[in-house]
Amino acid sequence: MAIVALVCWIITALGGFVLLGKWIAGGGAKAGTTSRLAAPIVFAHFLLAVAGLALWIVYVAVDAAVLAWIAFALLVVIALAGFAMLARWIPAYQGAAGTEDAPEKGFPVAVVGAHGVVAVVTVVTVLLSAAGIG
Repeated sequence: MAIVALVCWIITALGGFVLLGKWIAGGGAKAGTTSRLAAPIVFAHFLLAVAGLALWIVYVAVDAAVLAWIAFALLVVIALAGFAMLARWIPAYQGAAGTEDAPEKGFPVAVVGAHGVVAVVTVVTVLLSAAGIG
């Protein structure tokens, strides 16, 4: 189960890199942007996800249960930030007033959806693995 979680986490990260790259390229990190996504949340989500993935890789290598639970706790925080960003992205995608030039307006819906779905699978598989199930 730990390897399944690792593969899911990597796939989720790849989708996240695509979205982060589009957001940065669209000017999302610049001052005065029309982005509905707060840069501190975007970058915290990214940095915590990278740290959590690195921790999960170490867990897979050494099989120390405490690392799995720490990675899971990080993943919960990462997921909460992700849900917050999703809630802020939806109005931009729908074309709400003031979002016409938002860098996240052009996010590919398929990538956003896949990122979210695989992220949920990641959370579940990490939890199951940390609990010793599977």
